[in-house]
Amino acid sequence: MAWDFSTDPEFEKTLDWMREFVVAEVEPIDAISEDLTQEQLDTLLAPLQEEVKARGLWAAHLDEELGGPGMGQTKLALMHEILGRTAHGPSAFGNQAPDSGNAELIAVGATEDQKDRWLWPLLDGKLRSCFSMTEAHVAGSDPTLIQTRAEKKGDEWVINGHKWFASNADVADFIVLMAVTDPEAPPHRRAGMFIIPKGTPGVTITHNPGTMSHPTGVRPGRGGNHCEVMYEDARVPLDHLIGQPGDGFLLAQKRLGGGRIHHAMRLLGQTQRAFEMTLERAASRTSHGRLLRDHQMIQDDIAKSAVGIETYRLLCMKAAWTMDNFGASNSRAEIAMIKYYGAKVALEVLDRAIQIHGSLGYTTDLPLEAMYRGARALRIADGADEVHKVTIAKHYLKNAEAVEGWPSEWRPAKKEAAIRKFADLIELHTENL
Repeated sequence: MAWDFSTDPEFEKTLDWMREFVVAEVEPIDAISEDLTQEQLDTLLAPLQEEVKARGLWAAHLDEELGGPGMGQTKLALMHEILGRTAHGPSAFGNQAPDSGNAELIAVGATEDQKDRWLWPLLDGKLRSCFSMTEAHVAGSDPTLIQTRAEKKGDEWVINGHKWFASNADVADFIVLMAVTDPEAPPHRRAGMFIIPKGTPGVTITHNPGTMSHPTGVRPGRGGNHCEVMYEDARVPLDHLIGQPGDGFLLAQKRLGGGRIHHAMRLLGQTQRAFEMTLERAASRTSHGRLLRDHQMIQDDIAKSAVGIETYRLLCMKAAWTMDNFGASNSRAEIAMIKYYGAKVALEVLDRAIQIHGSLGYTTDLPLEAMYRGARALRIADGADEVHKVTIAKHYLKNAEAVEGWPSEWRPAKKEAAIRKFADLIELHTENL
């Protein structure tokens, strides 16, 4: 029997190096990030990426046959907690969204020619990508409702539709698009996945809305925008379909399972960083003749944050272990738990961190307010909280058995059964039953 919370000593050395590297080399970029062009950011990240590649840690989410180290979800979870401390950690290690998920999707469904054209350059960091599934006028949590249509005409696919919140569409070299190929097919066989290269006629980015994370929008040329995109008789060759026409839902799930664990652990890294700031503030600030750390109200907040973070981490590690051992399809409840619970804990810890820093925590002189705004997205992205809670509930309800009459724990029936069970061993007084 194995029930172990330790990390392999050799891999712990890798994690130690990553912590030092991320804190010393990547986190400092945060302070000037908003003032950088994409070219300047790429210049800063390039030597860091080369060092990561030299360590064999580049694109660690991929299996060995795809150029990654094939580490598995448990090790990846530990790594992503470290990378999540800074917005640029994933880019420095070659597993930033949406490129990482798109790479997994293309790797599973693409032909060798498609991999040569899009996958390998994407993994090398030479291309950037977008994932486009969500639509403005149908529920994003139910992709069976998507309306964007891809029709086969001659040697082309002709695409018409209206997409929304297409991350990085304005800077991507290609879009991975989910569109309906057969509206009469069963709901989960209606759609396919397509590669839409940059500059395809008929594809128009109509709007780059600001978000809570970037209220005024991301600077032009920088990744991070979530675009509104119109497809009006956009045409791509037949070989731009990934897999078969009805494989869209299957391929979408390939990019979501591990990706949700990685998102959760990266958010945990941000949460841990905010908690460290809380502890520093509590040990430094004086109020009413005592350090904040000596006030019970502060101690209560710290205790709640510590328990929340530890619970969050353990749920993530359980989900990663389950996926490694039993596969993504048998890990749905565990993944749903971390997706829902993680964002809840993160927002609570961040709110307490802002509170203990007072007016300073509310300003942009500290990263807390930006971290809070960014974390709010995780209650919606990759499936809304409500969807994940339904998944959890269904998982536990599926084996629940109905009873007629009194509940199975009805005490009078339990007493009667106990008397019959133990009557030959002891004398029981039943007059009060």
